[in-house]
Amino acid sequence: MGLTGDAGWEIGVSKTLAHPPGAVWDFITGPEGLSCWLGDGVDLHDADRGQSFETADGTVGEVRSHRPGDRIRITWRPPGWDHDTTVQVAVSPARGASERAVLRFHQERLAGPEERERQRAHWRAVMESVVAALDG
Repeated sequence: MGLTGDAGWEIGVSKTLAHPPGAVWDFITGPEGLSCWLGDGVDLHDADRGQSFETADGTVGEVRSHRPGDRIRITWRPPGWDHDTTVQVAVSPARGASERAVLRFHQERLAGPEERERQRAHWRAVMESVVAALDG
């Protein structure tokens, strides 16, 4: 991942987790999980396409697609940014292991390579928080 023709600069972070896909999905779309990756004050568990949101810290966006148990795709603009990006969070069964899940964070339409590197660090830290919360 890097610079693409249609999505601009992008970054992806994924990890196989020792939890079933349903449990991971319920966590990342529930209050504690949303707090880890999106921020406080948002409920996207049953979100519909076009639903807008604003987190407690002022991050704004809109739901682009939502397939329960599979993925949610949103626009994402934190305070101080002058452009929207697109974030997708996806959960799938790990290959050959129904009791393990792969969690993916993917962000596209980043402003350039510097923002991409900052977001790589951001999503890696988010993944660590999710893993710690699920394993805790």
